Amino acid sequence: MSFSVVQGFSKSLAMTVLSEIGDKTFFAAAILAMRHPRRLVLSGCLSALIVMTIFSALVGWAAPNLIPRAWTHHITTLLFLGFGLWSLWDAFHDGEAEELAEVEAKLDADLKANGGITKDKNKIDDDLKKQKQPILAQFFSPILLKAFSITFFGEWGDKSQLATIGLAADENPFGVVLGGIIGQALCTTAAVLGGKSLAKQISEKMVALSGGVLFIVFGIQSFLSKVDS
Repeated sequence: MSFSVVQGFSKSLAMTVLSEIGDKTFFAAAILAMRHPRRLVLSGCLSALIVMTIFSALVGWAAPNLIPRAWTHHITTLLFLGFGLWSLWDAFHDGEAEELAEVEAKLDADLKANGGITKDKNKIDDDLKKQKQPILAQFFSPILLKAFSITFFGEWGDKSQLATIGLAADENPFGVVLGGIIGQALCTTAAVLGGKSLAKQISEKMVALSGGVLFIVFGIQSFLSKVDS
């Protein structure tokens, strides 16, 4: 494995983990897993994140072929520095439980809009249906599709998606995809298995601070590195 792949992999893995832990999609996966079968929630959320990672990396890989590489390099540098400052701002100005409460309120509103079924009854019904349904029917179940759509559209235009595009434009795209997918798998599995109890223990402030520092380090490194011709 070449150095460029390893560098792209390590950067993408670190960036993904620090961007996704405590993110809205992380909390959404944790809450959905309490209300529906974990296997379906994990499949839906993770498949959405994998699709988004591959798509973002392809956009980043194509960018240097459409515009001069020097431009994409400088844009990536500015993105990393900007996201670093943005994360640090969030760390000092947002309440720690704000995102979790926001996501839970939104999902509760969706639940009431769909008939006001209680969480426990909904999960029991889902488990019974899961036992009766064939594998293919479970794969296209409304729960899996709901988890996929909430995660996919929650990530669209998000800081982590734009950062993946920038990283793939400046690093080896294969390494970026591999690191991103492994990072997404780790975070999503932790959210689904740990549930809301794990989500409540995470300090969003510390995650935002760590992510901010990491983005700024990436930005400085990008600024100091030479542009490949």
